[in-house]
Amino acid sequence: MSMETVYIIDVESGNLQSLSNAIKYIGGYDIKFIQNEEEFKQYDSQIEKLIFPGVGNFGHFVKELRDRNLVEPINNYIKSGRSLMGICVGLQSLFKSSEENQFQVNGLDLLSVNLNKFQVNDPIFKSKSLKKSVPQIGWNHISQIKIGDKILEKSKTLYGVNLVNKFYFVHSYAAVLDEANKKVIDEASVNGWDFAYTTYGSETFIAAVAYKNFFATQFHPEKSGIAGLKVIRNFLQGDKFAPNETTTTINEASEKTLTGLSRRIIACLDVRSNDDGDLVVTKGDQYNVRESNSDGSNKVRNLGKPVELATKYYRQGADEVTFLNITSFRNSPIKDLPMLKVLTKAAETIFVPLTVGGGIKDLIDPISGELVPAVKVADLYFRSGADKVSIGTDAVTIAEQYYANNKQKTGKSSIETISATFGVQAVVISVDPKRKYISSPKDTNMKVIEITDSTKYGPNGEKYCYYQVTSQGGRKVHELGALELCQACEDLGAGEILLNSIDHDGSNKGYNLELLQQIKSNVSIPVIASSGAGNPDHFKEVFEMDCGIDAALGAGLFHRGEYEVNDVKQYLLDNAHMDVRLETDIDL
Repeated sequence: MSMETVYIIDVESGNLQSLSNAIKYIGGYDIKFIQNEEEFKQYDSQIEKLIFPGVGNFGHFVKELRDRNLVEPINNYIKSGRSLMGICVGLQSLFKSSEENQFQVNGLDLLSVNLNKFQVNDPIFKSKSLKKSVPQIGWNHISQIKIGDKILEKSKTLYGVNLVNKFYFVHSYAAVLDEANKKVIDEASVNGWDFAYTTYGSETFIAAVAYKNFFATQFHPEKSGIAGLKVIRNFLQGDKFAPNETTTTINEASEKTLTGLSRRIIACLDVRSNDDGDLVVTKGDQYNVRESNSDGSNKVRNLGKPVELATKYYRQGADEVTFLNITSFRNSPIKDLPMLKVLTKAAETIFVPLTVGGGIKDLIDPISGELVPAVKVADLYFRSGADKVSIGTDAVTIAEQYYANNKQKTGKSSIETISATFGVQAVVISVDPKRKYISSPKDTNMKVIEITDSTKYGPNGEKYCYYQVTSQGGRKVHELGALELCQACEDLGAGEILLNSIDHDGSNKGYNLELLQQIKSNVSIPVIASSGAGNPDHFKEVFEMDCGIDAALGAGLFHRGEYEVNDVKQYLLDNAHMDVRLETDIDL
């Protein structure tokens, strides 16, 4: 029995592997990619279902569409009445223009709506110390669904989009309902357009849109767990008003966060080769992953196989999974077939975001001797199934050059080139700092923290400290503060910060709240708390901080089997009424 074919527009912008895997997981469909006008014309007469995904910069994406002569074929396809689904920038490109490119680049203009950047200084935050993180990264809910000018009845959905499930959003720009956009949307609603809305802070924006034969989402259904897979399935089956199948536990007592986002829990796997050359997940104290054994050997600690553990954490409810490649062959990711295979295999059955870190920088091909730009290295990982790349050591070098150049951007660093192509949300900075005590703020150019608790003074009674950046897994120390590194990387185009702490790593005594407070209070992009979590109360403690930490990462407590991911989430719900994503279904 022949299977129906789904065609996917591929302008080499982001992770299409996960979308392809989602369709395969749903079952019953073949997949073909279309990269240019010639291929579109080749398949045009056969296409009945077309998916139009995109990640990254609006201007870059639209330019790729035009350079590949795909705008006219896509417009003609839509006019023909056949089915089309847009995802993320695939939705945005259907609109008129975006502030991301100063409104100078036009999209397909099917709806004359403009995209604007989310406000950092959102009036919903009463405290001056709080800012809304931009980009929005995390799990949000749909606040309203309107079919034409009528509210959708609760028993139905818009292709599976409902008011209960959480969906994964990752973007800085959106079709926000300002006065001009609202006027266009109101007119469109009268003419049969359907809209789903989400609120981020005080700003309401279009989360999904449907009109006749096409449907598009701002969120990533292929990264939204089972709830998202059902959205893709319903589109492929043409079930526009599918029955309401909620997959999320409803708890009316849980908090309503100011942003609307759930508390995000990330499972992290440090991956390296062991002494036998096999890839394993490992974890150590103070970045030392070796353990002494009774036979006198000193081998790499082996906690399990990467894909198996990652899949287990996904099924336990992890909101994201991060792979940090700490093995020797990270120096040549272009030949790093084992890690690429880990990503490829993990992405087949894990439908939440995947981040990979290790060796993402400009490289010399060890065989040809040619320079391979960091953006191409990142693209390798994206095409293997990653959604974000984490840059560590190279970020330190880039920041040092940034300050040496009087904060002037070159446009050539890995941070700048990757974010310009794939969007700021695709770039995570992994920071490995260690506390350095000083007697006086005059002893450094870095911004210091005054220690007010005398029991926490330095070994020589120092009353000040700053967090000194390290690289190469903590082995090399730099004359650069963690705050200065983060601020430089934010300015250069990083979209998220993974904030580790060498002082707390492997301690199981909780996160470094002092460090987190300093960084989060002085940047506008999301900050992930890492290092030190030993029990669920540590997650509660970090989320209760008044600076608004965006996500918390766990490793050892999950690897050791002391807690499952959903144990942490249930604890947050039961003991602090925190908004967490608790899935009731893990299969279609």
